[in-house]
Amino acid sequence: EYIRLSKLPKAFNGFRIVQISDLHLGSWASSEPLDEAVSIINDLDPDVVVFTGDLVNSSTAEAYKFTDSLSKIKAKNGIYAVLGNHDYGDYITWPSAIAKEENMNRLYSLYKNLGWKLLRNDNELIKRGGSQIAITGVENWSANKRFPKKGELTNALKGTENAPVKVLLTHDPSHWEHEVSTKFPQVDLTLSGHTHGFQFGVEFKGFKWSLAQYVYKYWAGLYSEIKSGREQYLYVNRGLGMIGYPGRVGILPEITLITLE
Repeated sequence: EYIRLSKLPKAFNGFRIVQISDLHLGSWASSEPLDEAVSIINDLDPDVVVFTGDLVNSSTAEAYKFTDSLSKIKAKNGIYAVLGNHDYGDYITWPSAIAKEENMNRLYSLYKNLGWKLLRNDNELIKRGGSQIAITGVENWSANKRFPKKGELTNALKGTENAPVKVLLTHDPSHWEHEVSTKFPQVDLTLSGHTHGFQFGVEFKGFKWSLAQYVYKYWAGLYSEIKSGREQYLYVNRGLGMIGYPGRVGILPEITLITLE
C-alpha cells in the first residue's frame, strides 16, 4: 500500500513500514513457516517493522521455541510492537495473581531480548535529515467489553507534538472507530490487527466479504477518513497466524508493506 500524507517530511518520502500481526505462536506446529515469513519480511527491506499484537494465545512460554526465528527480523530504524488481548494471559487459569504477573514479566523480557521496542502507551521518534516522525503504541484498547481497555493514547502521544506525522500501533481496530478518528485528529496513520478477517471469506479485486464485517466495521485492509483538511488512515492487517480453526479459507495470512509518500 502507498499512503500519501501531505504533512510527511521530504526526508521520509518512500519510508517503508512492514506490518505483521497476530502471530498466535501457540498455534504453530513448527518454525519453518515462520522462517519463510521472516525471509519475506527482510527481503522487503523495511525501514521499520511493526507488530500489532497477539504474539501468543495464552502464555509467554508458547513463544520461546520461536525466538531464534523472530530474532532474525531486521529493519533499519527498529522493530516496534504492542500488546494484543491474548498477550495478557487472560485465556488461561493461573495458580495465583503472582504467577500471572510473572508471565507478563517474561513477555516483557522476551521483547527486550529480541531487541524489539514494546510500546506501552509510549512513543519513539525516528529522525532523518533534520526531520522526524513518531511511532506511537498503546496497550490494548477495545470497544468490546470482552477485551481489555488499557490503552492511554493521550499519554502515548506526549512528546510527539513536534513530529508532523504520527503513526499509531493499536491492536484492535475498534479503537480507531471509537476514539482515534473522533478525538485524536493528530494521528495520521493507525495500524491494527485482531480480526484475522475471521480466517474465512472471499476477496477479489474491488470486493471482499467475511463474517468479520458483521462484527467489525473495519476488519481488513486500508480505510481512510478525509474531511475538513484532515486526513486519517487505518490499515487492518489480516494476521500472520491463526487461532481456533487451524487454517484459513479465502482470507490469507498477511505481511503488509506500507510506503509513505
